[in-house]
Amino acid sequence: MNERSLAPSPVDTAQVGAVWPQAHPGTDPVLYGHVRLDPQGGFEVRSSQTFTLTYTVGRYGIDDTGAIRVVFRFFGDWGALQTNDPRGHGYVSAHTSGASRISLSFEKTGHQRPFFQALTARVHGGFLREGDTITIIFGDPAGGSPGMKLQTFCESAFEFKVLADVCAVGHYVPLPETPVISVVPGAPVHWRAILPTLRRPGEGFQLGLKCEDAWGNPSDKVNAVLRLEPSVPVKGLPEHVRFEPGQRAITLEHLSIDAPTCLRIALWLGDERVAEAGPLVIRDSAYGGYWADMHGQSGESIGVSTALEYFTFARDMAFLDASSHQANDFQVNNAFWSHLNRLTAQFHEDHRFVTLPGYEWSGNTSVGGDRNIFFRHEGRQIRRSSHALLVDRSDIDTDATDARQLFTALADEDCVAYAHVGGRYADTAYAHDGRIEKSMEIHSAWGTFEWLLTDGFALGHRCGVVCNSDGHKGRPGASYPGAATFGAYGGLTCFLAPELTRDGLFDSLRRRHHYGTTGCRLHLDVRVAFDAPAQCYDEDPAIYPDTGRRMVDQAMMGDIVHYDGERCRLSLEVAAGAPIERIEVRNGTDVIRTLRPYGEGELGSRIRVVWSGAEYRGRGRQSDWRGRAHFRGARIRRMARINAWNLERRLEQSSADTIEWDAITTGNFGGFDVWLDEQPGAMLDLACNHGALQEALASIGLEDRVLEAGGLARRLKVFRLPEDHGVREMRASVDIPLAAGQDNPLWVSVITEDGFQAWSSPVFVFGR
Repeated sequence: MNERSLAPSPVDTAQVGAVWPQAHPGTDPVLYGHVRLDPQGGFEVRSSQTFTLTYTVGRYGIDDTGAIRVVFRFFGDWGALQTNDPRGHGYVSAHTSGASRISLSFEKTGHQRPFFQALTARVHGGFLREGDTITIIFGDPAGGSPGMKLQTFCESAFEFKVLADVCAVGHYVPLPETPVISVVPGAPVHWRAILPTLRRPGEGFQLGLKCEDAWGNPSDKVNAVLRLEPSVPVKGLPEHVRFEPGQRAITLEHLSIDAPTCLRIALWLGDERVAEAGPLVIRDSAYGGYWADMHGQSGESIGVSTALEYFTFARDMAFLDASSHQANDFQVNNAFWSHLNRLTAQFHEDHRFVTLPGYEWSGNTSVGGDRNIFFRHEGRQIRRSSHALLVDRSDIDTDATDARQLFTALADEDCVAYAHVGGRYADTAYAHDGRIEKSMEIHSAWGTFEWLLTDGFALGHRCGVVCNSDGHKGRPGASYPGAATFGAYGGLTCFLAPELTRDGLFDSLRRRHHYGTTGCRLHLDVRVAFDAPAQCYDEDPAIYPDTGRRMVDQAMMGDIVHYDGERCRLSLEVAAGAPIERIEVRNGTDVIRTLRPYGEGELGSRIRVVWSGAEYRGRGRQSDWRGRAHFRGARIRRMARINAWNLERRLEQSSADTIEWDAITTGNFGGFDVWLDEQPGAMLDLACNHGALQEALASIGLEDRVLEAGGLARRLKVFRLPEDHGVREMRASVDIPLAAGQDNPLWVSVITEDGFQAWSSPVFVFGR
């Protein structure tokens, strides 16, 4: 068995402390005081705990109305602290040994990024002397509180960062030590087995195995022997694999298959089939399919964990082929930028794990909005949007303060860029440079944003589709939203590249030969065939008039083609891990054809209800969905949730004929299936905060019944499915009429029954 160690690469981490010092320069614990936290150690995700933080006053004392502040990272989802309900979660109390009293206040945005969440303990009615103490009890059990609820994701050093305003002037100075705990995985629940999706005969590939806890963290509490059952023989694949306690993942490498086929591998634990890996398509091809999450960040900026842990997770626990770290530029000082470049250089391994150095240009939407920048080589100049959180401004002259300046500054760099939507969103009408900006990120943990790509069609932009996590929780490539306001699982991109190297990845990026998903790994191939030879360009001829061209009778996703004919034929191939629900064939924003692997006559008693969309494009895009579906005259035999990532939000069967929910969407979709025993005349009576829908169940069929709900593509849909059709592979061809004198962006969207979605990069056919 080829088992890859989870030990990190030997990267120099000495700079991390220098880059992000724990204390204000010159802070002296003798003067400002010191702090202790009890208990310490490792605590399970989402468990309820009690912690006692004791601050001992330093020589300066604390004046009347002075305070200490305990701050936490913004992207923790451990639940708000509160001071009003002694019996509730997160109740906090405080007292002092001195002759004064302490008042407590908690604010979700009460301090400076990244430590937005702040608990302030203020001194009233006197002052404190050296040696006095302030004691804060998080999750104080005295009044019946069950404790402080921890976050849903692991973190090796969850910080209780303490600052002191000893002179009551509103200036909080960080103490030199920061108490930390470890947040560790829970019990194993969900087995995961992960293969790539496209390799050539004889080409090596890997199989990744792990068992996640209820919140998606690879568990280290597994003690099991798995049996591996491949659909076809695989060279190097053992029959059994043993997980020992302490292991969080196993990678089996140097596997291969000599002949074209489609591989799936079943995982058996005793007599129970617990997971399946695949599909992996083996075929003679100019390309392999290499999976990546190129956009996320660590605790040195706004997220958690270290950049070292970030890349280790991407390679060894998400089983990615490629990754990049994308810190907000206004938090990246020169020492950290150098550190990131050393990390990408040392983690990079051709044909195994490709890294690209880069960062997130984080300008406000008014000056162009967020962009991801990727360099082919280390050591390049970072062009920041600002120095907003940087003390050293000696290189402020290197800033590019709007996206137009950014593209000008990068014109001679060997780099590519994505536009994306995070808190801010990219305004590609304000600035776009097709020489550099090759793709649009249309899905991440922030939601789904097809509009970012389709807005560009009218502007003449020829961009590909990418999806990434934009993760902040230290889990690139397997980024669950947890219990926070993020409503989506992080996305992935499959690069169709000649080889797994930086050159191969850049070839794919520059030609838009890639597709994106909302986190699944399905095989997708899209081709456009022509009746007569068409001109296919190496680069966008609108930007590079002298670019090379070749005559082709077929184009692949991402290609730019000029064609004199009136029609073309789009062919697609999909192989997925779950049954296919539908495939949309699109020309720009128009759906030309909806393909399903079943017809009206195969529908059964299964009804699907899904809600989707967002409030608007900006930071507050989250849409709440609260509702009830009453199936009058029917009985619910079974119910299954779709994209219900937050385990603590309500989506449940409340009676024999009723489902109730409290959910969120941010452009993505969620919902449920029900299998019904229906009586004649049975009705669906659905009411939610965005409207109501009444339908006779007998009238619900293949086509969607839609409740339009305003906002940004916000709607609720109801339709019928087969009981269990099980079709996971489809091939189809569609004739498409071409509009003359303009681009015809031909692309497809695939939705699988388990709630995942995929999009191909468009083939841009200019009709003449």
